Amino acid sequence: MSYTLVLGGARSGKSRHAEALIARHTAPWAYIATAEAWDEEMRARISEHRARRGAEWVTIDGPLDLPAALEEAGPRPALVDCLTLWLTNLMLGDRDIAAATVGLHDALAARAGPTVLVANEVGLGIVPENALARRFRDAAGVLNQEVAARAASVHFVAAGLPLVLKGKP
Repeated sequence: MSYTLVLGGARSGKSRHAEALIARHTAPWAYIATAEAWDEEMRARISEHRARRGAEWVTIDGPLDLPAALEEAGPRPALVDCLTLWLTNLMLGDRDIAAATVGLHDALAARAGPTVLVANEVGLGIVPENALARRFRDAAGVLNQEVAARAASVHFVAAGLPLVLKGKP
C-alpha cells in the first residue's frame, strides 16, 4: 500500500493536515504516537493532540518499535506522528538507526491500509552549534529523503497551508 509523507516546521499545521488526510478514509483510524512525555511541555502537546482527535481514533504507542505499531494498526487507516520524535528516541536510546529505518520501510511496504507519516523539516535553519544537534539534523534529513523517495505523495505544510511536492493532493 502506498503512503503519504507530510513535512513541515514546528507548529506549521502538519499534524492537523495529516489528520484531515486520514479522515478521508473510513473510521476507525489508528494514531501511532511516537512522543514520550519527558516534561510538562510535551505532556501538554500530547494532551492537545488527543483532545483534537475524537473517539474514532485508536491510539497506539510506538516510540521505538514503529514497525510493530504499524503492524498493530492492522488494515485501519494509520497516522504516524511523528518520524522526527521516533528518530530522537532512537538516537537517545543509542539504537541502530539504519536497521530501524529498514524495518520501517519493510513495515510500510507490508501495510494494507492507508498511511500518513508526519515529520519535521529541520534542515531549513542555521547550522546547529553542537555535534549532537548536527548529527540529528543530518539523520533527519536522510530519513526524510528515504521516506519521501518511497512515498506516493509528499506534502509540505507552512503556516497551515499544504503544498503538494509529489503525487496527488
